[in-house]
Amino acid sequence: MGFYDYSVLNRAGEEVSMRNFEGKVVLVVNTATGCGFTPHYEALQKMYDKYAEKGLVILDIPCNQFWDQAPESDDDIHKFCTLNYNTKFDQMKKSDVNGENELPLYTYLKSQKGFEGFGDGELAEKMDEILESIDADYKNNANIKWNFTKFVVDRKGEVVARFEPTASLDDLEKCVASLL
Repeated sequence: MGFYDYSVLNRAGEEVSMRNFEGKVVLVVNTATGCGFTPHYEALQKMYDKYAEKGLVILDIPCNQFWDQAPESDDDIHKFCTLNYNTKFDQMKKSDVNGENELPLYTYLKSQKGFEGFGDGELAEKMDEILESIDADYKNNANIKWNFTKFVVDRKGEVVARFEPTASLDDLEKCVASLL
C-alpha cells in the first residue's frame, strides 16, 4: 500500500482519502494546543498562505498522546487554532499516532521515514532528556516522539522527509518549496 491508499477522518467524522491530494505536496503534522511547540502553527500558516495555490496541503492531525497536551474536543481545537493562529488549513479528527489505536496512515508514514534524532542544540538535548526518562530505547524505533512531528509527501505520494519538532522550520519550508 502507498500513501494514497489511506484515509483519515475530518472533524465532522467524514472520511478524507489521501487520493484527494494526488498531485499535491502534503505536509502531515501531529499537533497539540498545549505544547511548547504550538507556536509552530504560525509558521505552518505562513507556509500555507505562501504555497497553497502552488499545491501545498497541510493535514493537521491533533493528538493527545504526549503529556495530555490536546485534551479539548475537535471543535475546541479548531476554534483555538483559528482564533490564536488564524489557521486556514483544517484540522482532522484528533487521533493517536503511536500504539494500538494509531492511525494506519501514521503506521505507513513511520515505516517510510523513521526517527533519526532531534539534531543538535539545547532544545534537542532537552527532548533527548525527556524521552530517555520515558523510554530508554526511544532512539531505536520509528514512533512519533512528540507533537509537531512533520512528514513531507511529494506530488507522487512518496514520503520524502520527516522533521522532528526540534528541526528548523526554515529547513522544512525549503524542503516543501523544492517540491512545488
